[in-house]
Amino acid sequence: MKAAILQLSVSDDPAANLRDTRRILEEAAASGAEFIATPEVTNCISTSRDHQRSVLHLEGDDPTLAALQSDAARLGVWVLIGSLGLRTEDADGRFANRSFLIDPAGTITARYDKIHMFDVQVTPTETWKESAAYRPGGKAVVADTPFGRIGMSICYDVRFPALYQALAGAGADILTVPAAFSPVTGAAHWHTLLRARAIETGCFVIAPAQTGTHASTTHKTRDTYGHSLVIAPWGEVILDAGTQAGVYGFELDLTQIRTARAKVPSMTHKRNFTGP
Repeated sequence: MKAAILQLSVSDDPAANLRDTRRILEEAAASGAEFIATPEVTNCISTSRDHQRSVLHLEGDDPTLAALQSDAARLGVWVLIGSLGLRTEDADGRFANRSFLIDPAGTITARYDKIHMFDVQVTPTETWKESAAYRPGGKAVVADTPFGRIGMSICYDVRFPALYQALAGAGADILTVPAAFSPVTGAAHWHTLLRARAIETGCFVIAPAQTGTHASTTHKTRDTYGHSLVIAPWGEVILDAGTQAGVYGFELDLTQIRTARAKVPSMTHKRNFTGP
């Protein structure tokens, strides 16, 4: 199966981001891709909560979601919107970080809200507290497609292997990890974590990423690591997109899942234990 990752470098302007995303989505479909995946926060990257409140929408009113649903139907492709920042009706005003799987009829077949919040101090000058602006989800999601079962996750989730064990245990063949990874943690951990998730589950891992400096005219900019990856079930990196935004095509041979799991069937070797 032909597939593609869209590596993006979005700004804090959702309308401009949507124009760019639709343009390269069309390019990916024209190349023959049947499944196309975008990164985390495809619609907007901003360090200003006030700005986010002014430009983000509820799911039912979100123009990026509606447009990409329409494009999926027009082009006849599956689209994973890695995630969108969305307003919610929560009393505390926090947003949702929500991934969507859209079928070739333009229908949302699955939603996943990011479970693990990026609350870290990476360096003395780089601190993130995602939970201050986004509320965490609480439900793991596996979605059926004609080409395999997809286990959905987002970015910081990748550090929590129990989630991926649960997804694979529920039948996932492909794990999606859309991200907007920090350059510091990306250089140190991105490749290793994603390869580990593939190896320990015998799944393909598809990880579309944001890259570069994310433009803003009103507040502090942000940088992300790039290097969108596709990892085979045996752990080989079959695509590394580097740091340039654009379309990156690849092919999925799902027979590799059976081959890898037959060699080392670790998912069937789990045992209960007590302690420590």
